[in-house]
Amino acid sequence: MDTAEKFIHRDLSWLEFNRRVLEEAMDERNPVLERTKFLAIFTSNLDEFFMVRMSGARKLLASGYNKRDQFGFYPQQLFTEIKTRSDELVKKFYEVYEGSIKQALEAHKIFIKKPANLDPDQKKYVQRFFDSTLYPIITPMAVDGGHPFPVLPSRTIAFAVDIVRSDMRHLAIIPIPKSVPRLLRVPADGEESVYILTESLIKENLSQFFKGYEIQAASLFRVLRDSELEIDEGFAPDLLKALEKELKKRPSAKAVYLQMEKGTSPELLAVLCNGIDFPKEEAVFASSDLDLTFLYDLSFSTDRPQLRSPSFTPARIPYDNIFDKIKEEDFIVHVPYQSFLPTCEFIAAAAKDPDVLAIKMTLYRTNEDSAIIKALMEAAKNRKQVTVVVEIKARFEEEKNIQWSRDLEMAGCHVIYGIAGLKIHSKMALVVRKEEGRIRRYVHLSTGNYNEKTAHIYTDIGFFTVNDDFARDIADVFNVITGYSLPSPWKRVISSPHDLRKYFFDLIDKEIQAQADHKNGLIIAKLNALEDTQMIEKLYAASNAGVKIRLIVRGICCLVPGVAGLSENIEVRSIVGRFLEHSRIFYFNNNGNGRLFLSSADWMTRNFDRRIELLFEITKREIKSHMQFILDTYFKDTRKARMLKANHHYGPIKKEGETFEAQEYFINHYTR
Repeated sequence: MDTAEKFIHRDLSWLEFNRRVLEEAMDERNPVLERTKFLAIFTSNLDEFFMVRMSGARKLLASGYNKRDQFGFYPQQLFTEIKTRSDELVKKFYEVYEGSIKQALEAHKIFIKKPANLDPDQKKYVQRFFDSTLYPIITPMAVDGGHPFPVLPSRTIAFAVDIVRSDMRHLAIIPIPKSVPRLLRVPADGEESVYILTESLIKENLSQFFKGYEIQAASLFRVLRDSELEIDEGFAPDLLKALEKELKKRPSAKAVYLQMEKGTSPELLAVLCNGIDFPKEEAVFASSDLDLTFLYDLSFSTDRPQLRSPSFTPARIPYDNIFDKIKEEDFIVHVPYQSFLPTCEFIAAAAKDPDVLAIKMTLYRTNEDSAIIKALMEAAKNRKQVTVVVEIKARFEEEKNIQWSRDLEMAGCHVIYGIAGLKIHSKMALVVRKEEGRIRRYVHLSTGNYNEKTAHIYTDIGFFTVNDDFARDIADVFNVITGYSLPSPWKRVISSPHDLRKYFFDLIDKEIQAQADHKNGLIIAKLNALEDTQMIEKLYAASNAGVKIRLIVRGICCLVPGVAGLSENIEVRSIVGRFLEHSRIFYFNNNGNGRLFLSSADWMTRNFDRRIELLFEITKREIKSHMQFILDTYFKDTRKARMLKANHHYGPIKKEGETFEAQEYFINHYTR
């Protein structure tokens, strides 16, 4: 088969994923404010795609590179396909927003209005807001011989204004201020919730910024820039300083996407594209509001609980002392259905406990005002040995992680900024405690980040243990990361970039052999992405050997299932729902003696070759049984699940009778 037939291109597969997000906004069975939130998620996702993947495609074209990629696409072919599909998705997105979403919001008396459509009292209110707040902080920027085109960072929304005086035409740029929320709630009578966008209020008052000039035309626009950072890590003597230097270049990086108001004059478009250095034929015109991420604010600020998914309180795992609980037995925490509190208390208790000697921990993405960060700083102040590995190269978290690093260092923590050429993506914490004349080490491993905010909206699994083999392995992993120690044979964990791919391949080979000998080869995996072509080829080989393969892949899936002679024994599903499916679970039947693993890694080339990831086996019978129950429950989903077909597109799971929703079931299962 041709390469392009054997694989789905990763970028096209990602666009299909975002289409499934859009379908959740279209699904009228979802509460209207949840649907609104999915539109905001779609926007945010697409922005990141343009700033990273589209920018990469543009660079390839500009370089003159003309070879097929690993998925069988030439650069020009891929760029054209991405552009066509993304334009089609954006068009559909605005149809949904202007159609069913606004209709549903207005049916519940929630309105996003223009200033001209407000009543007299509301007009006075918003005008006072403009005069007292917006006008003083807005700075119009002239563009002429003495004023070069301003630097507009990525995701900037601004007005391009064509003004004239004494037959002389000028261009001015007015960026929408980011220091105030774009969405302004306006006082309203009764049950109405009325909002306006600050840019509509600014547009109503544009003339106040150009006294003595006549406005010929004005158009709102939005620019996205290349956000990939280029650091030659092998020659960077100080990774932190090198990254900070690159971050300063990000606001003026190459523009990769330009969105304009529909009806923008050709003359204004030409001048603007010249200033931004963007091909005018690739500008995208929007028939409605730009950057719908403001719908996050609308969905959270509108006090209509009946228009959201019912809230729930995550189940608490009972214990009096977290260390006693871990000593008593290995256990898992399945967030968001179970509380993330044990993870926070694990670090907080270690910071205060006089018997704790050391804490070692990795941080990839964490939240503002993090209790875990505060606990680590408190531990250092309490004279404990605290080592924190902060991955400063985590995309779009670089500046935040640099600041965390500085704060942790100031508190007395030993901070490692990562390793040149690798990202440290594993999630692990080790607490060393003195107990009854001996040293005991407590371990936490997870499929997700140490982030209290995402623990409410991502599904992840954390594992706690005092097992000595785990403790020795994790201590050794930290030594590899922080020093010059070479990886030794480990008993309980497998790591990339050294062993992970081979270990998975060996597990698959055993299923192929079991299928030949006993006809019971079976692989079940739940992960976020399947993109590595070597892994896909291995799964194809297993399928051709008769091994049954059942996959739940939330996002990118480059494997084509259900093709005779290639993948007829492979089934792929995706679940996009209220919570972002983030846990990675792997099951291999092993001739009836099933083996079950958790991991921080997806089956992507970057996870195998360019990241430090961990895979670990669950052997305790009760936990293993529960993990199998979790997998079985996901495969019962007929409401949020979609099935990937051989034609590269996803469709609903067809089933007679009532639908079943795994996430809703888990809420009830854990909290009943």
